[in-house]
Amino acid sequence: MAYIGKTPTIGNFQVCDAISVVNGQAAYTMQVGSVNVSPESANHMIVSLNGVIQKPTDAFTVSGSVITFDSNLVTGDVIDFIQILGNVLDLGVPSDNTVTTAKLADSSVSLAKLSATGTKDATTFLRGDNSFQEVPAGGITEADQWRFSTGGSFVNDAQITSGWERVDTDGFNYIGTGMSESSGTFSFPSTGIYLIIGVLAAYEGSAVSYAGHFIKTTTDNSSYGSATNAYAGIYTGYSWSSTTTSFIFDVTNVSTHKVRLHVATPSGSTSVSVAGGTNSVDTGLTFIRLGDT
Repeated sequence: MAYIGKTPTIGNFQVCDAISVVNGQAAYTMQVGSVNVSPESANHMIVSLNGVIQKPTDAFTVSGSVITFDSNLVTGDVIDFIQILGNVLDLGVPSDNTVTTAKLADSSVSLAKLSATGTKDATTFLRGDNSFQEVPAGGITEADQWRFSTGGSFVNDAQITSGWERVDTDGFNYIGTGMSESSGTFSFPSTGIYLIIGVLAAYEGSAVSYAGHFIKTTTDNSSYGSATNAYAGIYTGYSWSSTTTSFIFDVTNVSTHKVRLHVATPSGSTSVSVAGGTNSVDTGLTFIRLGDT
């Protein structure tokens, strides 16, 4: 905004540094923090001399940063304080970390003035709850695939505890940190909603009419339940079966939420041969993080 004459001083109220009276001197330089300050006018000041508030323009005048009293001061006089009002209709510039988001009308307020949690830098943004957060990565942040590499014979509800390897052929790569595996138990790298896909290929065993698999999950790192069941028939002679299932798992705690793959056959049967290999995924698990929990 343009002004005729001097532009009004804008800012919060300021109290000038203490001024020592010089015997026989009427003019004194005003400073705040050892820096000269220039009030808008004498009417924008409150001056106390010897415990008495002075009347602007009558008891003193101001020119630039110099205040001149109407008569010379003498030894024993005390300038109690000089307060500069600035533009009394303006709030001035608030101190850092004093403005809450509820007080913002738009983005024109400097973020340095916000009382917010977290770290403000080029990698974070300000959330509606007044906290700085990192910008979420775009797309899927975790995707991994493991396969049963050795093959073997299993009876009903037997967990595949060994022979696991992360896929490493045919251009495979995983996204993020990836899953971890210990004795056939899979742990998640971070919380989130995960899509789990299980596949199992089997061929005829002794007196087995079908084969399949269970995806088993736990939310307490102890009790496992069958999240999915899949079965396919095996007929007399050398024949194959292949099963696929999927399950969406809400992983709220990486220490307690885990996954296993179990073989399914008729109860009481002897065994079924489960296919495995190091060049393709005959039997395995795929994990894709879909989003936050």
